[in-house]
Amino acid sequence: MNQKLHIQVAYANQSNHAQKDYRTQLTASVDCVRFLLRQVLVFYGRDESEASSNNGNFLQLLQFLADHNEAINNVVLNNARGNLKVISPDIQKDIVKAAAIETSNAIINDLQGGLFSILIDESRDISIKEQLAIVLRYVNAKGCVLERFIGIIHVSDTTSLSLKFAIDELFSKHGLSISSLRGQGYDGASNMQGAINGLKTLILKENNSAHYVHCFSHQLQLTLVAVAKNHVHVALLFNTVSSLSNIVGGSCKRKDLLREKQFSKIVEGLKNGELSSGKGLHQETSLQRPGDTRWGTHYGSLSSLIVMFDSIVDVLEIIMEEGTTSEKKGEAYALLDSIQSYEFVFSLHLMKKILGITNELSQALQRKDQDIINAISFIKVSKQRLQMMRDDGWQLLFDETSSFLELFYTVIDMQLQELNNRFNEVNTKLLICVACLNPSDSFYAFDKQKLIQLA
Repeated sequence: MNQKLHIQVAYANQSNHAQKDYRTQLTASVDCVRFLLRQVLVFYGRDESEASSNNGNFLQLLQFLADHNEAINNVVLNNARGNLKVISPDIQKDIVKAAAIETSNAIINDLQGGLFSILIDESRDISIKEQLAIVLRYVNAKGCVLERFIGIIHVSDTTSLSLKFAIDELFSKHGLSISSLRGQGYDGASNMQGAINGLKTLILKENNSAHYVHCFSHQLQLTLVAVAKNHVHVALLFNTVSSLSNIVGGSCKRKDLLREKQFSKIVEGLKNGELSSGKGLHQETSLQRPGDTRWGTHYGSLSSLIVMFDSIVDVLEIIMEEGTTSEKKGEAYALLDSIQSYEFVFSLHLMKKILGITNELSQALQRKDQDIINAISFIKVSKQRLQMMRDDGWQLLFDETSSFLELFYTVIDMQLQELNNRFNEVNTKLLICVACLNPSDSFYAFDKQKLIQLA
């Protein structure tokens, strides 16, 4: 008998062929998942039906692979065997979980059972569930200091006992020992760093070598927050800046208007020799919105406000005259009155100087290659600069504020003078008198006195 036609041989060949197709099919799905994870892209589309012009990133990427690889095209999507397409959301999630496990294992293997520190912060997902984000900090075999995100753990509440239990579970899962812990880094919340029942204390009871160090950048932020909350003029300053961002940058039309005004000011300044041209100067900017948790954005907001001050005034005046609602007109009027006061301009320059010093410190503290000695020296230098500003900075700040107001009023006066030159009193009266001869509405605008004045 012909052995090639035997049923067992045919079944084995068919089985091997199916296994090869499935491996190709699964590999294509895995490659798509890996790419989307690396690029931090969403997987699903709003409409993933075959009639949709955009099925979402995962399906579109898989289709792209199929279009450029015949072997993949023969086994995926519409060419897959029956319902075995390996593209369902559940399968995508399984592949993502497998990728997460492999990534975590790679981090633990790189740690090689050595000493490490933990960085922990509480966070909430979109469904307002409490979570614990954990990062390992360690030195690898090449002597490089690494920080690796190890996972997010759902916790029922944020008490120190619940957080400690969640950390114990994570350590047990990855074979980590709390005896190898040498550092703890949290924010300033009492449940984290409390001296009696905080997470820091619970860990120190098991391992007194797990020293706690408060994040320098977060301490700096808390310092700035305390200043903003405890001083009414500073709080009023940032409230006003936030309101300016809302009304001036509240629509694309106003943003474009502000951009056009600023562009015109720069062009005029270059023509008059008030501004110098050069590489990197006068780049397009916008009024930045200060963030609630990132105080570096406050420095950027104040800097852009100073640069665009007169353009912002122009836009507010336009909104005050042409606003769509009385509320918008009233808000623009109130802001215009507020930002042109000496108190506001002084607070603006004062906080810009202070935040300029602390912003440099913040940037230095966040550098990945920063060491503790340099960090301490940067803090010392920043304190010295602030002390020097307190002792000898009043006159300089006063002169800067005065020159800013003088420049602002000079620009406004130049604008008024230009308008007066181009639309002088004689020409204006002439146009008004001529208008009385307008034949519209049966010479409704006719005025005998204006006609005599014209003559």
